[in-house]
Amino acid sequence: MRLQELERFEQIVIQCHDNPDADAIASGFGLYRYFTEKRKQVRFIYSGRSEAGKSNLVLMLSKLQIPVEYVKELAAPELLIMADCQYGGGNVTRFEAGTVAVIDHHERDDRAALSEVSDAFCEIKSSYGSCATVVWQLLSEAGYDVNADLELATALYYGLYMDTGQLGDIYHPMDKDMRDALHYDRGIFSQLKNTNLSSRELEIAGDALLHHHILEELHFATVKVKPCDLNILGIVSDFVLQTDVVNTCVIYSTLSDGYKLSFRSCEKEIKASDLAAFFTEGIGSGGGHAEKAGGFIRADLFEKKYPDDQLEAYFERRMEAYLKSYEVIYAKEYEIDLSDMKRYRKKKLPLGFVELSGIYPVGTPLLVRTLEGDLEINVTDDTYLMVGIQGEVYPIRAEKFARTYVRTDEPYTVRTEYIPSVHNRLDGSVRNVSNFVKSCVPTGETIVYAKKIDRQMKIFTAWDTVNYMSGVPGDMIAARADDTHDIYIIEQHIFEQTYEDV
Repeated sequence: MRLQELERFEQIVIQCHDNPDADAIASGFGLYRYFTEKRKQVRFIYSGRSEAGKSNLVLMLSKLQIPVEYVKELAAPELLIMADCQYGGGNVTRFEAGTVAVIDHHERDDRAALSEVSDAFCEIKSSYGSCATVVWQLLSEAGYDVNADLELATALYYGLYMDTGQLGDIYHPMDKDMRDALHYDRGIFSQLKNTNLSSRELEIAGDALLHHHILEELHFATVKVKPCDLNILGIVSDFVLQTDVVNTCVIYSTLSDGYKLSFRSCEKEIKASDLAAFFTEGIGSGGGHAEKAGGFIRADLFEKKYPDDQLEAYFERRMEAYLKSYEVIYAKEYEIDLSDMKRYRKKKLPLGFVELSGIYPVGTPLLVRTLEGDLEINVTDDTYLMVGIQGEVYPIRAEKFARTYVRTDEPYTVRTEYIPSVHNRLDGSVRNVSNFVKSCVPTGETIVYAKKIDRQMKIFTAWDTVNYMSGVPGDMIAARADDTHDIYIIEQHIFEQTYEDV
């Protein structure tokens, strides 16, 4: 959806969910600012049993001059935009309208009346950490300069901060892009983030910590938190992980339609993001990064798949299963057995590459942002980045590139949901990979040994001994014939598209 498509409406009401949180208010505020600038008749509202009274929200509305109204009734507007909620959903009062649009980041609500919303006016990004990010992306695509509006930039940043466990549970690159791009009022933000806890919420956090459950043999803890603002989960998670016998933990709370989870890990061999994905597999969604992650379990799917389980018992059993599910390989020292592996070579399909030293001075620290996560790298005079057929990015040395690929003059188009971006850590500048990626094709002379894996595998590659590559059953483990310590994982569908038998 594009915001420009909604500009044909003159009378617009923006509605966020009942008992709104910071993310809902920030999202609605962004839309309010946009359509006000377009000289539309705009109102920003919420409804429900009572007005928002939390101290941080009252301060947010006051400091950022957000004109949201609490209403019980509403005359049908020409256009009603749902922000951070879905029309007819279980957490929002339903009002009639001529046309309805939905902008949200939650999973599709089975109770919502989305059939009454045109697909052209429905923007649901359930992989995003906050609805503020969805609105920021729409505003950016519409040419609205958010950073020229300090109050809005601060609101969007605070919305993301609160909905991602104080930025601890961010895992989509678009959330990270907004976090890095916004120029917010640090003074107001400092006031807001230090007004997050009421005395009642302090009691909730304290009570949760008193009733923690630690499995010392697994170095794993679970803690249930009473219903509360989701940022409390991150606070409790960070505290629990400091316990001497705890290396991983999951903190959870009950919502109206399921369970919100916050994961932490301080083990090199266990990424919090992997735990989140494993614990929510088939019953929700989850992700994040190595140390912090978040997830959501749908109550209906959990009850259907595990009808006899209590949630805490499920967590314990799932953790035991996770620890038994994988093998760890440290490629630099590992002597791989090639006897049951077949020989393959890369098909002569066009791939992308970036010669970093031709763009940045040698020594420049870079962060490369992709859907798979962030890659940190320092530029050397022989540092290249390869860009795969689905936007996957990995480093390669010039000497190995020359043996494996041939440059071409053909343009290379990166095809992926999120175009990888390169962030200069020295000056903060950001460049899109598609702006300077060149094309190459494999020589067909480089041979790899490969086979399918039948269990989860974690590989600390020769070029990155800190972060592991993860593979699941069905993926391929591969090793170059000319360097058997160059071991890596290739997703099965990518392998099938890019390799052929020798």
